[in-house]
Amino acid sequence: MAGKVQDEIQQRKPHASVEEEALLNIIRTADALTRDFEDMLKPHGLTATQYNLLRILRGAGKPGATCSEIGERMVTKDPDITRLVDRMEKRGLVKRSRDGRDRRVVTTSITAEGLRKLDDLEAPVNKLPVQRFQGLSRQEILELIHSLETIRHRVP
Repeated sequence: MAGKVQDEIQQRKPHASVEEEALLNIIRTADALTRDFEDMLKPHGLTATQYNLLRILRGAGKPGATCSEIGERMVTKDPDITRLVDRMEKRGLVKRSRDGRDRRVVTTSITAEGLRKLDDLEAPVNKLPVQRFQGLSRQEILELIHSLETIRHRVP
């Protein structure tokens, strides 16, 4: 019997393994959830990467964070944090400052406008995963989390 992912991608040959089918399911699901999240953010003028940046900076507090610290904390890796910060600074959502002791160190922090943007998004962002995981028990969700973390930590 053909799996649903096999039908979705119109693959005629059977999967080479159940692991391949699982991988394709993860990729297709991640893509669907990412597009769903992006669609929710679009009316607010943000991408998922920009939203992630604002969340990181809110968590960093008043001291802010350097580009390397931001890069380490991103949910999805972005090769050019500097350009991302440039775009967000032009929109007034973040600001940069130089360290008083070491002028080479530049930190980025969230502005009041950036905090307002996050406040506006809090309810819809919190609602989205609850809607998408509806129908799964808490135990199933915890097992899914455990399985995905196990797989992710095996990737070099």
